[in-house]
Amino acid sequence: MTAANVIRFTILGVLWLGLVIYILTHSIVNFFTLFACAASGIIIFVPMYKKYVKNNK
Repeated sequence: MTAANVIRFTILGVLWLGLVIYILTHSIVNFFTLFACAASGIIIFVPMYKKYVKNNK
């Protein structure tokens, strides 16, 4: 994995984590909110993992 890919993962991870923290602190926390946060993480990180990490092996 190149340095550019690590930077991409880091930037997206920090942005995603910041948005999730904002959502959890400024809204009612229920199952749907937690599900939406988990689903968004899966939608963002699984395709990137498959493209950059799994294919390099």
